[in-house]
Amino acid sequence: MQKLLIFPSIDIKDGKTVRVVQGIPELGCKEYGNDPVEMALLWRAENAKCIHVVDFDYSQKKNCGNRKVIEDICSAVVIPVQYGGGVNSCEVAEELINLGVYRVVIGSLAHYNPDEFVKIINKLSPNKVVAAIDVMNDEVVVSSRKVGTGLKPEEYAERLKQMGAIRFIVTDVSRNGMMNGPNVELSKRISEVTGGKVTLSGGIGGFRDLLYVQDVSKEYGIDSVIIGRALYENKFSCQKIWRLAESGIF
Repeated sequence: MQKLLIFPSIDIKDGKTVRVVQGIPELGCKEYGNDPVEMALLWRAENAKCIHVVDFDYSQKKNCGNRKVIEDICSAVVIPVQYGGGVNSCEVAEELINLGVYRVVIGSLAHYNPDEFVKIINKLSPNKVVAAIDVMNDEVVVSSRKVGTGLKPEEYAERLKQMGAIRFIVTDVSRNGMMNGPNVELSKRISEVTGGKVTLSGGIGGFRDLLYVQDVSKEYGIDSVIIGRALYENKFSCQKIWRLAESGIF
């Protein structure tokens, strides 16, 4: 059975670990600690094999104040760290890789400046880049999920594929941080169009949801999931997640 890779998510705002409603800070956020590095170490101690980090300060205001935090996380955990949040040029992507980030997530840039997106893929390699597809009401949204593109998810995914993307994070924004169940059908649609590797983001509310995604993962083309709020609010034992994964039961 295909095993899911689980990305604990660390969202950083004002130097603190937060969870943001639907990934849109204006809708509200809740703090989960003053030290994102300690949070990363916690997930590593729980045997996480990778971490997903979002920098809301850079995404929203192009404030580089969290760069040292990002670097410290990469140095502390010695596992792959995936970064998302406002990457808007090849230079920024390279800077993050030089800080120790394993893979960068590209969202709005791919829509507004496809040539720069292609440049990043060619410079870093397709394996170092993830294309983010954020969807609200079956429309791709960009600019911190505030602007509709008029594009269907499949149409946008096909464009990204033609530009060289091979890995995608697919987020149903309406479910992000809501713990009301994952939208696996959306991920399946992207997988079918691209033939690429899909990370499901949004909606995981507990262990049952995770088991469900695991059960359909091969058929639906999902190889990994990002989990945030459900982990922080102890909706399942995180040790149990990775122990089962490593034993081959899960």
